[in-house]
Amino acid sequence: MEKTKFLIGIDEAGRGPLAGPVAVGAVVVMLRSNLGRKRFDLGFGALRDSKQLSPARRETWFKWLKQARRKKKLNFAVSLVGEKIIDRRGIVPAIKIGIRRVLNKLNLSPTTCHILLDGGLCAPVKYKNQRTIIRGDRTVPIIMLASIAAKVRRDHRMIKLAKLYPHYDFEIHKGYGTKRHYGALRHYGLSPLHRRSFLKKFEKICKIKMLPQTQRP
Repeated sequence: MEKTKFLIGIDEAGRGPLAGPVAVGAVVVMLRSNLGRKRFDLGFGALRDSKQLSPARRETWFKWLKQARRKKKLNFAVSLVGEKIIDRRGIVPAIKIGIRRVLNKLNLSPTTCHILLDGGLCAPVKYKNQRTIIRGDRTVPIIMLASIAAKVRRDHRMIKLAKLYPHYDFEIHKGYGTKRHYGALRHYGLSPLHRRSFLKKFEKICKIKMLPQTQRP
C-alpha cells in the first residue's frame, strides 16, 4: 500500500443561488504542511471562511493561492457544475459530481491522500482516508482556502456571464436571491442560467413567468 503523502481540503460555494453553477474547490499540500493547523496568517489578515471575508480579501488570498501554486508549495483546483445538471440531478448530487471532478483534476492516487471536507460533504468511496468536519470552513485552514478558491472562481464566472445577460446584474449578486434579483426576474422572466428547480418553489410568491430555456430577454 502507498504511504499517505498529501492533505486535501475540500469545500463548495454556490449551493443556494437561484442561477449559475455550484463550485467545488480543493487544495492539496504535503501532509505535514502548516495548513493543517488551526491558525494561519500571512500578514495581510487572518485566514477565514470565504463567507467571512470581504471580496477584496478573498481576491488577495486567491492571488496568494496562485502564487503558491507557481512556487509548487501547493496545488488547487475548482470544478464548476452547471445549472442544467443541478436541475436534472439535484444540488447534492451536483456537488458530489463536482467533488469527483475536482479530485480527478488533482490526479492523485486515493491511497496517498488524507481528505478533509466541510460540513456534510464526502469524497468518493475509493478515498478511504477522509473525514468530514462540521464547520471545517471556520476552523481548518486548508478547508478555508478551498472555500475561497471555490467562491472566487464562481464569482469570476458569474461576472463573465453577466455580460451575456446584463438585465439580471449577476455581477452584483452572483445569482443569489436578492431583492434586486427578484425584481429582474419579475420583469424579464428566467434566463438560461437560472436553476428552474429552485425557482419553482418561489413561483407563486414572485409571480415569475417561467420562460422557455432558449428564450432570452
